[in-house]
Amino acid sequence: MSHQKPNLPSKVCPVCQRPFSWRKKWQQCWDEVKYCSERCRRQRPKAKKNNAALN
Repeated sequence: MSHQKPNLPSKVCPVCQRPFSWRKKWQQCWDEVKYCSERCRRQRPKAKKNNAALN
């Protein structure tokens, strides 16, 4: 049986809408973590550039 770690903070990935939990490697930057994986980070919606600056 695996060891369960209750009471870990979690977030919902904005790309895949799945919950993901805190990981040790995110200890120093948990507030900045938005995506559950590198794959979701690469598939994130691209920000629309301001076309007014080009005109």
